[in-house]
Amino acid sequence: MNEIAQDLNIKIQRENPHVYELLSTLGKELYYPKGILTQTAEAKQKAHRFNATIGIATEQDHPMFLPLIQETLSNYDPKDLYPYAPPAGKPELRQLWRDKMLQENPSLINKSFSNPIVTNALTHGLSIIADLFIDENDPLVLPDKLWGNYNFIFGVRRGAKNITFPFFTEEGAFNTQGMKEALLSKKEHGKAILLLNFPNNPTGYTPTEQEAADIVAALKEVADQGMNLVVISDDAYFGLFYEDSIKESLFGRVTNIHPRILPIKVDGATKEDYMWGFRVGFITFGSEYPAVLDSLEKKTQGILRGTISSASHPAQTFVLKTIRSAEFQAQKKEKYEVLRQRAIKVKQILDQGDYKDAWDSYPFNSGYFMCLKLKGVDPETLRLHLLENYGVGIISLGETDIRVAFSCVEEEELKDLYDLIYQGFKDLVGKTI
Repeated sequence: MNEIAQDLNIKIQRENPHVYELLSTLGKELYYPKGILTQTAEAKQKAHRFNATIGIATEQDHPMFLPLIQETLSNYDPKDLYPYAPPAGKPELRQLWRDKMLQENPSLINKSFSNPIVTNALTHGLSIIADLFIDENDPLVLPDKLWGNYNFIFGVRRGAKNITFPFFTEEGAFNTQGMKEALLSKKEHGKAILLLNFPNNPTGYTPTEQEAADIVAALKEVADQGMNLVVISDDAYFGLFYEDSIKESLFGRVTNIHPRILPIKVDGATKEDYMWGFRVGFITFGSEYPAVLDSLEKKTQGILRGTISSASHPAQTFVLKTIRSAEFQAQKKEKYEVLRQRAIKVKQILDQGDYKDAWDSYPFNSGYFMCLKLKGVDPETLRLHLLENYGVGIISLGETDIRVAFSCVEEEELKDLYDLIYQGFKDLVGKTI
């Protein structure tokens, strides 16, 4: 094992051995190498005559660029577009995102957590966490209403063993007891990775204040029984909280609550700031031990260096400029209100009771989506029927459920959408409306 990796591991063991026990074999071997980038950083500070280190081309002390590209980006300084960004991301963007997190998550105030590290959006961030903490057959505990790509990121890539629990209780609340039982079922393994996604994809549900308090209490109880936990908050749809839910990330509630619990926040500008194609995400670690945070950051930089080297510099610059703009909050609130009104409209449509013979709807209070539980019709069969006969696209999930993205349907067209889904259902049971 490289001596730099050994040094990082010793620092983690010294301050919190539970975090060291959570690391995968690969996670223990990771480090940020003292190679070209380190030497380049030193040269940037001290090479005042000639800096012949990094692999970019320059002209007149500026990055070299093609004028035909710069013509479309004339509002930006070339130095903020063309050079490589640092592996962990632009420092000013990382600080700004941290400040944003503190403003939006009151539970984080006076708690210890890392500077966010820039990733190539959230999927990349989740894959980094998988590399750091998952060995083959390590338990990944998550609700049964989940984003399908988790199976590839954690299972196919790293060999995690999924342990699922029912997302909802019979009363329609988040199933905290089921979560706790799933974690404790792997107590002998010694560690587990818990993955929670709020607002949830596919259900569009975020816990209430009481449910969030119950989740935190349950995690403490599991940790008190000797289990080491990585608690991942997948906050892809952060901020889109419409009613009856907590209005911040669970990450803030879980940070610093127990030495055996390592919370990690994965978020980004992709969905919450309507910048899907920009692919700018962040990883943030929560720990009261500074050396643990520093070592985890360096290990994360090692993964970045060994995979993408660094995320897109122009995309980071665009996000930075957007968040700094005086118009940012007003424009973001306007888009939020559009989505909130669509969610309210969907509830009004469903509450009329016109479709009770076809489906039940799962609770939803946030995000982009909602789910329906079909009565007697196969979801995949319905999906294909709607596509072929009505030009309507939905997502089929498992044996009973379909996901409907109200985020991409105009409010005035939502009733037509659900009427067509209902018509498709009736076709398949041999009836007409």
